[in-house]
Amino acid sequence: MHAHPDDESLATGALLATWAAAGRPVTVVTCTRGERGEVIGARLAHLEGDGPALAEHRDHELGAALAALGVRDRGYLDTIPGGTDQRFEDSGMAWVGTGRAGLPDEVPDGAFVGVGLEEAAERLARVIRSRRPDVVVTYEPDGGYGHPDHVRTHEVTQWAVDFAASRHDHASPAHAVPVVLWSVQGRLALQRGLRALRDDAVVAALGSLHADLGLPDPAGELPSVAVPDDEIDVEVDVLPVRDRVLNALRAHATQVQAIRAIDGDRGLVACYALSNRVLAPVLPTETYRRGTGGSGADVVWPAGVRPVT
Repeated sequence: MHAHPDDESLATGALLATWAAAGRPVTVVTCTRGERGEVIGARLAHLEGDGPALAEHRDHELGAALAALGVRDRGYLDTIPGGTDQRFEDSGMAWVGTGRAGLPDEVPDGAFVGVGLEEAAERLARVIRSRRPDVVVTYEPDGGYGHPDHVRTHEVTQWAVDFAASRHDHASPAHAVPVVLWSVQGRLALQRGLRALRDDAVVAALGSLHADLGLPDPAGELPSVAVPDDEIDVEVDVLPVRDRVLNALRAHATQVQAIRAIDGDRGLVACYALSNRVLAPVLPTETYRRGTGGSGADVVWPAGVRPVT
């Protein structure tokens, strides 16, 4: 469950690719089409500010990214029956601090943050009831870095899991309440990855691009996605599916740039940058914390996905 096209690959790409590669069904629900996103590069710059055109383009990017990850079942939250016919649009964001996002001064009509929480959650609950997933994945409560659409997506997901559980098929109680995972990163692992962005291997991989990109401060304030390492509950190995994840990121050309694989035991397996032109690491392990949901005791985890005991 994600807020915009590209979030599925940035936050949960390794889990999606690993689950799909194991032949297990995967469904991605996206809340908005990212109409208010910034656009990288001169070739596509004409799309920025043109909400309908950017939405259509990012929909194609999402389709290509999910194909790279092996995901075939996807949809937008506002196309699921239930409630009004309102289209859920990107709410936009403003930077309100270092690495911290909040609501913009002007929130558009139809913004996702203004949609009734109960209506949106009931739509998602329909998908949960029909798919009967073992696992539901979304952001932690602060949405990773405070983006209002991410926070709303977290709220909708948690409500939807509760709604679906309250009306489940009593003939199949084992599938009534899926385990809920929140996408997070261990603080120490993240800091190591941030330091590794200064390695010669990263400079060599980026070539002339490196001079135009900024580097984050490993000792600076970390976003809310960073949690104590001992609070990690599920780990996913990235290397076995790295090519799929990087191809998915490349599909989101309006949003992600400078995507390079990095080899060696360096605390990262790849790097990329968003429109802010600040390098970010792809860590060797994609990690999750358990949210409010089922115990997960009956989940058969695919190879490469392991609960932390």
